[in-house]
Amino acid sequence: METAEIRRRWLQFFADRDHTVVPSASLISPDPSLLFTVAGMVPFIPYLTGRETPPYARATSVQKCVRTLDIEEVGRTTRHGTFFQMNGNFSFGDYFKEGAIRFAWDLLTTPQDAGGYGFDPDTLWATVHEEDDEAFQLWQDVAGLPAERIQRRGRKDNYWHTGQPGPGGPCSEIYVDRGPAYGREGGPVADEDRYLEVWNLVFMQYELTDVRSKEEFTIVGELPAKNIDTGMGLERVALLLQGVDNMYEIDEVRPVLDRAASLAGVTYGEDAESDVRLRVVADHVRSALMLVGDGVRPGNEGAGYVLRRLVRRAVRAMRLLGVSTPVLPELLPVSMERMSRSYPELAEEFGRISAVAYAEEEAFRRTLTAGTSIFSGAADAARAQGRRTLSGDQAFQLHDTYGFPIDLTLEMAAEQGLEVDAEGFRRLMAEQRDRARADARAKKTGGVDTGVYREVSDGLGSAVDFTGYTTTADEGRVVGLLVGGVAVPAAGEGTDVELVLDRTPFYAEGGGQLPDGGTVRTTSGALVDVVDVQSPLTGLVVHRGTVTAGEVLLGDAVRAEVDVERRRAISRAHTATHMVHKAIREALGETATQAGSENAPGRFRFDFSSSGPVPGTVLRDVEQRVNTLLADDLEVTAEVMTQDQARAAGAMALFGEKYGDAVRVVSVGDWARELCGGTHVDRSGQLGVVTLLGESSIGAGVRRVEALVGVDAYAHLAREHVLLASVSDALKVRPDEVPERVGSIVTRLREAEKELQRLQAERVLAAAPRLAEGADLVGPVRLVTGSLGEVGGDDVRTLVLDVRQRLGDSAPAVVALSAVAKGRPLVVVATNATAREQGVAAGDLVRAAATVLGGGGGGKPDLAQGGGTDPAKVDDALAAVRRLVAEVVGA
Repeated sequence: METAEIRRRWLQFFADRDHTVVPSASLISPDPSLLFTVAGMVPFIPYLTGRETPPYARATSVQKCVRTLDIEEVGRTTRHGTFFQMNGNFSFGDYFKEGAIRFAWDLLTTPQDAGGYGFDPDTLWATVHEEDDEAFQLWQDVAGLPAERIQRRGRKDNYWHTGQPGPGGPCSEIYVDRGPAYGREGGPVADEDRYLEVWNLVFMQYELTDVRSKEEFTIVGELPAKNIDTGMGLERVALLLQGVDNMYEIDEVRPVLDRAASLAGVTYGEDAESDVRLRVVADHVRSALMLVGDGVRPGNEGAGYVLRRLVRRAVRAMRLLGVSTPVLPELLPVSMERMSRSYPELAEEFGRISAVAYAEEEAFRRTLTAGTSIFSGAADAARAQGRRTLSGDQAFQLHDTYGFPIDLTLEMAAEQGLEVDAEGFRRLMAEQRDRARADARAKKTGGVDTGVYREVSDGLGSAVDFTGYTTTADEGRVVGLLVGGVAVPAAGEGTDVELVLDRTPFYAEGGGQLPDGGTVRTTSGALVDVVDVQSPLTGLVVHRGTVTAGEVLLGDAVRAEVDVERRRAISRAHTATHMVHKAIREALGETATQAGSENAPGRFRFDFSSSGPVPGTVLRDVEQRVNTLLADDLEVTAEVMTQDQARAAGAMALFGEKYGDAVRVVSVGDWARELCGGTHVDRSGQLGVVTLLGESSIGAGVRRVEALVGVDAYAHLAREHVLLASVSDALKVRPDEVPERVGSIVTRLREAEKELQRLQAERVLAAAPRLAEGADLVGPVRLVTGSLGEVGGDDVRTLVLDVRQRLGDSAPAVVALSAVAKGRPLVVVATNATAREQGVAAGDLVRAAATVLGGGGGGKPDLAQGGGTDPAKVDDALAAVRRLVAEVVGA
């Protein structure tokens, strides 16, 4: 049975039993403490913990998940994978243990031709918590499972809670006996390889407090409304129903593995080391496909860093298998073909997905070339200083600055007889990850423990009522007051505070739109100047500002007023972003999807997928298209509908954004339509004018357009008009003749520069006879050294080769000349054939000099070039060359 069919049957089974089918949430977690959605129940946590009222009594989903804590183990064992899918069924105060057990048993054992999975009941085992007599009995009564196939386990294995005070309860796990070929008898407590867990039923029935660890906590009493949370590993069920040994051999993964093996000319199963690399490739290609599909882009921090690491580990594994050509164009389509059977949007968006992935592979291929040179310099420097270890700092710089994988650094170091301070590297990596996560949390929470916000949210009992779509001023009440991250009853003048109101017109930053500003005034006359608005938890709006008058009290009635001019300017920018997005897709194609944005007062920036620069003519066409539609004064509307209705209406969803079952669709006439929670103008004509300032690259496969809108755009155009008039006057030509005159001037300047370069080259080369005649003897070697001052690298190389030719091959000769180009020192070394026969290599000499200069370099034994950062050490660098020549020839 194909994995897609297993997934379909799951959803159909529970839909037929009155469960609401909930689409998978994005892999990008909305929780600032998590990078990814790591479990099937994550989207339902607010309902399971009672923080939010669920919109349904029963639900089911197949959730996409990514876990990367064990990324180094991927491929080394067949149990670890980064991407996986978790089937789940949930009950919120509806059915409990008996219902959960009955549903699980029915789906597992119902014959396949009747819509079930068709497992042999005699192969099924269950575990229950050691004190859960009720579940033990239900397995016998409901499923007919004999007592000898029901095993009791302690809290470590069969109890669940969040790690914090709140709901928790025992769980019951279902196992399939794979037979004696996979291990010894005795049930799950004896061997969890033979007895493979496929389904975990969590019975959330108790209120817990004093939670000290997974096994140490205090049960206060039973919950008034008991919940069910279950999870079935889709890949595990697939391997069992497909009769294969592990997840790498199921139908969604094996085709990629087989294609990789074909490219490498190897056979899976014949060599353990090759098998590890093939499994790494198969897992990482699928994970990268799914992450890019959900809007993640390669980067140096957070989710982007994980994606970059996955892609580069896959490419590196293929290189170790002997494949040096681009591999993702061969592998990614194979993964897409299999995964799109469950996620058809992957096929629809494959143009965008592949552009991002292929660009990242190409960038890494360039990195491997550059990084190898940097590594060689670091290794030579270590040996020159008598060290046998590369520092953690050096390994981290190679990784962080040049994208060089640590496993590649370790391997290359071992090849050269060196070690790497891996512990120091891991410490620096951990510090970087901690900073990235702290920054992400601080943006939303201001550095405050989210538990404080959670208490405020729980006390409120429902989501804050946002009224900002229809008004910019509203009445409310202070339901939360924080100072320095601590809840307080009052705050006086001059105090920085965080306010939570039960209703607010203030828009919290999100979806690329900057937050509102304004004031909150209490009925007693206290005033808070609001400068930032964030939503650290779903449904909670936090106003940050300073008390500028009076004293604010918890419970105060207030009037909240948004800065109307700021709001209008931001709204113009947000609507303009939608219009530019649509116009760019019209011009470049459907793959030019949004990859990020920022909507600020009077200006906006818009990031989108593109394999290369956008021609200026295209930008002008986009700008003209948008401004023409502004003149048409199209109506801008917003309406709430289901996701299916939105898709049917042609609304565009932005990858990486989290959408609920009901979505808000913003339309600009019948032309542009997107899912959006931001604020907008009423008609396109209110934007006035949109001016695109230009576009640039912000990463592999991603371009950024920056633009102005409204008054800011008009002011920019006015400044440009004045500037053009000034240039026209200075050149004594009409404005329309300025481009031609400027082009003529630039042409003459370039010609003059070429003449200057020619004269400089002649001057430099004129020194060749003098330098050759002034050669020193270092043992048998004729050595020419010298500093040329401000000279370009090409001229230095030409001079070095000229001097070497003048010295001939009758005796060993070395020429080492230095110069400074654009403020940075460089050194070029050449050796003749006789010197090379005595072991004098230009590459070794250059690396010695470049190390002194604070840089690196390399090349061939006959000619090499390097550079650094410290021009003051040019003479010391040439002296290092002299010393190494003497050392090699024994002088």
